[in-house]
Amino acid sequence: VTHYFNPPYLVPLVEVVRGRATSEETVSTAISMLQKTGKKIVALRKAVPGFIINRLQAAIIREAVSLVERGVASPEDIDTAVRYSMAPRMSAAGLFEVYDLAGWDVLQALSRNILPDLNRLEELKEPVEKMVSEGHLGVKTMRGFYAWTDDSVREVRERIARTLAALDRD
Repeated sequence: VTHYFNPPYLVPLVEVVRGRATSEETVSTAISMLQKTGKKIVALRKAVPGFIINRLQAAIIREAVSLVERGVASPEDIDTAVRYSMAPRMSAAGLFEVYDLAGWDVLQALSRNILPDLNRLEELKEPVEKMVSEGHLGVKTMRGFYAWTDDSVREVRERIARTLAALDRD
């Protein structure tokens, strides 16, 4: 599998995932072809559901939805917090780089307090289940956590494209 990310003309990453019978030659050929198009490649050593990025995103959104459900913060506040802290930092350095800089002792100390309080549900319940049952699917239906208009959809997509186009792609 070659797993691209949207919008693929701006997001450089492609996850290359081996099947059980995929030869090294096939993987090497796929990587070589993708590199020639300027893509950054992550070749998974083995397949897992959702690959790497979808799994990380699933963990983040599960906790974000839990924070909304528990009344800790609004979707707007969580989006602001991510956009102006985690997102810019993660565009410059990966998770392991950030924590190597901060110190794993810091993460260990934080984890003792935070991990026991994190959401552990195996599926998103409220409020996602309620939104889906009511037909509020996000931009598809112009209603999700946000109420969308054609202009607001265009503005967010343009902001994403501008931000991605401006990233340094070392």
